[in-house]
Amino acid sequence: MKQLWQRLLGRDPVPDAVAEQLAADEAVVATATVTGGGTLVVTSWGVWPPDGSERIGWHQIGKATWDRASLVVTPTVAEEIAPGTELLADVVPRRFRLAEPGTVPEAVQERVNQSIRTRNRRELPGGGAWVLQRKVPGRDGLVVQVRPDAGTDVAAARLLAEGIAQRLPGSP
Repeated sequence: MKQLWQRLLGRDPVPDAVAEQLAADEAVVATATVTGGGTLVVTSWGVWPPDGSERIGWHQIGKATWDRASLVVTPTVAEEIAPGTELLADVVPRRFRLAEPGTVPEAVQERVNQSIRTRNRRELPGGGAWVLQRKVPGRDGLVVQVRPDAGTDVAAARLLAEGIAQRLPGSP
């Protein structure tokens, strides 16, 4: 009965596995049924995959694309260079085929963009890197992230991140 009312009010139910893990001030923004089963949940803090295993925070998404059938989210892993400065590396993209996408693609794109406060491009050997200042959900302040392009010299990207960290207020 509860699910029927949620649908009548325009809200899809949130899977129990996700609902139990939501932070106190984390709000559900949109949901979509994934082809093959499960629900993709978009919150104010990130994207919960259909298995409900772990949220991918907005600051952890390097790229999100929509091709009218699938939402592809490219998560990143962060290496802390210094407090408040990270070197990112993309991991395997997650593809979610959405039966009825509703507002999910727009919500994801909007929130990934909103997490970025500033962005600058730096050319490096083998390619380049984006230097981003991002808001981390549930935390005060910003984190500086260096996200090198595929093929970019990682050592050069690390040196860039270290140089940025040294120029930040409060660094030794």
